Amino acid sequence: MVSYHLSFDNFHANKDRIYRVVTELHNENISYTPGTPPPFAKAFRNDYAFAEKVARVATFGDRIISIPSENKKFQEEKGVAVTDPEFFDIFNFPFVQGDKKTALTEPNTAVITQKIAKKYFGTENAIGKVIRYDNKTDFRITGILKDIPVNTDRTQEIYFSNASMKSISNFLSRDDTWGGINSETHCFVLLKPGVTPASVEAVFPALKKKYYVKKPSDQDYFMFRLQPLADIHFNPNYNGYVEKKYLWALALVGLFLIITACVNFINLATAQAMNRAKEVGVRKVLGSMRGQLFWQFIAETTLITLFAVLLAYGLAQLGLPFINSIFKSELSINFLNNPGLLAFIIILCVAVIFLSGAYPGLVLSNFQPVTALKGALAKEKIGGFSLRRILVVSQFAISQALIIVTIVIAGQMSYSKKTDLGFAKDGIVMLPIPQGDSIGRLRMKVLSNDLSKIAGVEKVSLCMQAPASDANNTTGLKYDTRPKEEPWEVNTKYGDEQYLSTFNLKLVAGRNFYPSDTVKEYLVNETLVRKLNLRSPQDIINKTVETGGRRALVVGVVKDFYNNSFRSDIAAITIASSIRDYDNYAVKINLNNIKPTMTAIEKAWNATYPEFVYSSEFLDKRIEKFYELDTVMLEIIEAFAAIAIFISCLGLYGLVSFMALRKTKEIGIRKVLGASIQNILWMFGKEFSILLIIAFMVAAPLAGWAMSKYLQDFKYSIQLGAGIFLTAIAYTFVIAAITVGYRSMKAAVANPVNSLRTE
Repeated sequence: MVSYHLSFDNFHANKDRIYRVVTELHNENISYTPGTPPPFAKAFRNDYAFAEKVARVATFGDRIISIPSENKKFQEEKGVAVTDPEFFDIFNFPFVQGDKKTALTEPNTAVITQKIAKKYFGTENAIGKVIRYDNKTDFRITGILKDIPVNTDRTQEIYFSNASMKSISNFLSRDDTWGGINSETHCFVLLKPGVTPASVEAVFPALKKKYYVKKPSDQDYFMFRLQPLADIHFNPNYNGYVEKKYLWALALVGLFLIITACVNFINLATAQAMNRAKEVGVRKVLGSMRGQLFWQFIAETTLITLFAVLLAYGLAQLGLPFINSIFKSELSINFLNNPGLLAFIIILCVAVIFLSGAYPGLVLSNFQPVTALKGALAKEKIGGFSLRRILVVSQFAISQALIIVTIVIAGQMSYSKKTDLGFAKDGIVMLPIPQGDSIGRLRMKVLSNDLSKIAGVEKVSLCMQAPASDANNTTGLKYDTRPKEEPWEVNTKYGDEQYLSTFNLKLVAGRNFYPSDTVKEYLVNETLVRKLNLRSPQDIINKTVETGGRRALVVGVVKDFYNNSFRSDIAAITIASSIRDYDNYAVKINLNNIKPTMTAIEKAWNATYPEFVYSSEFLDKRIEKFYELDTVMLEIIEAFAAIAIFISCLGLYGLVSFMALRKTKEIGIRKVLGASIQNILWMFGKEFSILLIIAFMVAAPLAGWAMSKYLQDFKYSIQLGAGIFLTAIAYTFVIAAITVGYRSMKAAVANPVNSLRTE
């Protein structure tokens, strides 16, 4: 998994010279977006000679593609990309049919992958075929790409010519839209050899000065940077999938598990030394040299390790579908296609063999034959009890650290799910409004009315997004008579007059806005009132605000609600009605009768939009996606913790067995002198309690530091209190007590006469 993510986009021929232009938004705080203004790529290409190639690529997710000649339609969740022909000069996505230099030069041309070609047209030649985008625009296929590799962030499999942009998005096709940024509109550059990112970034102030003439203040607001291709998959500021620190943490945990397993093997192997003492003695009497015995034990370890590798390979193959489902990846174990993986397995095997087998081999091969044959090894140091203590402490320190990590991440996930978000999320179904609908406004209201008549539907609202969404629109705000915009942005949300009641948003002042298809009145939240430095929510009522060029009266103030994940602060928010900005139906249903209600909703939707593909998603599931990676990390850490605990318990059992063997005579004497079973058990318990406390003193600071860093990513999080650490050590003591209980009890109830005879 670590290797898979580290390999992202490293197959491009000029990967070290490929950069994405990204934007920092400097206001009250600095925010980040991977997008650039729509005209940026064209201006940079025309004005500067730093790059060999420049390409803009705009992505439109979850779109309908139909085949007019066959009356087929497909919902493409990955969407489509609109780009320049130079895109395929920058990235190594090879053509199997068509010419990459001309395939996307003309309007209404398209390039698709082999997979899509087979999906749409079967075995027919797709070149020259026509596909239709969102039921309104036809594109002729002029090229076929080799299937996109799984280890790339450029996952779109359908590319349209940039010359067709006006028919897809008028905003993105214009050259005067420098003041707006779409986070899915990216600019990639292939720098010329020898050109440094710093030299390119040095000209961005001049570029801004040239194009931000109408609004000079935007020169300080927009800061453009170059992001290396190798950073895209890992940078959370620009929507990277996973941070490298989490990958290295997983790799480190995996390494710790391997080390603990090796340590455990050493512990158990040397604890069984007495059972093999006579064998070693006989072999030495018959002429075996120490080196021969050492390599014999190494060979035994090799067989065990190879068997473990085969078993691990089988388990990995069985578990791979589960791993791929939770990571939404396409991992496979194929040594022929991945020689690096085969080399890693071989090196790991050799390392494990010698790490695990060398010390036991040295201990066992060092026995003196006379002493071994006499059975007097109990007086010798066969592995060292102090060393065993260190090994067990190390194992349980790792286990306790993983338990603490699991408790913290699970606690944060539970906090995220159970905390009141300030709005209702249960029982609300989000239905996307088709974006290619030419008579959308009329059909919106028709379907909204039809949905409200369905038994089991309690509320229906037309809206842009739910109160909490990762698709947020932000803009500046101008308040009342103040001459300048505020030095912070607002999150603008659009919904009809049913928005508040559908999501159960609470008014703290004023009233709801009246029904309207355009922005006539605003609602704002408490955070916006505070940022304006007003004394109370009532003070903003009947004052005017302007956002996005639309000015209207504020008629109400809603109680604050979380508008994004807990990693973000609650933003200043405006809510207004604007039918042109609606993207979803929000349908609140009665959860006591879900199935027939959902069937009726789908039927009504299909009757209204027969040329589109129906889809729906419950809001609570959509919000869970905010923490998708955290959930995956939790599942992995839980699995690692379980494995670490199991290994540690084996080590602990080996230690108590060795301790019982060493103290056989002592236990017999204590019992003869009147010691009770409880006294004997305490002798064992005291020993292991000290070891577990030492392990905890090692694990707690390290795990606490790591989890404090993790929780710093959240603006709203649980507290890293003493209860978490006490719970972790309590779990450990319970597990340890169960592990040592049987062996300790067996030693405690043994007949002291038999114990004393062993000496």
